[in-house]
Amino acid sequence: MKIVVVIARILLGLTFAFFGANVFHPFLPSPPPPPGLAGQFAGVLFGTPYHYLVGAAQVIGGLLVLSNLYPVLGLTFLGPVLVNILAFHLFMDPKGIVPGLVATLLWFILFFRYRQHFAGLFVQKP
Repeated sequence: MKIVVVIARILLGLTFAFFGANVFHPFLPSPPPPPGLAGQFAGVLFGTPYHYLVGAAQVIGGLLVLSNLYPVLGLTFLGPVLVNILAFHLFMDPKGIVPGLVATLLWFILFFRYRQHFAGLFVQKP
């Protein structure tokens, strides 16, 4: 199980650090926007500085997970990003959901490993 956690940590961290860095210094070709509402939503998102906030969360979370210095904090940064990725693909562009599902699976592997650190979030009356 330890090997699986290390592989998940490296893959998740590299993925988000790499694609988050692409927001600030585009080095990958931009795909054409998807048709319909998904394209309109992506146009609004990338037409405002909001995408820099999302990119920063990806880079910071990815580097924290990758470095293994503060992996729980990194998972906390990446959780909302993953929720938005899955929501976008579930509601507007289902054909591109597979990478988001893979990243979510990696996130849950790490969450399961560090679940004791998240236990305080699930206390009904602290």
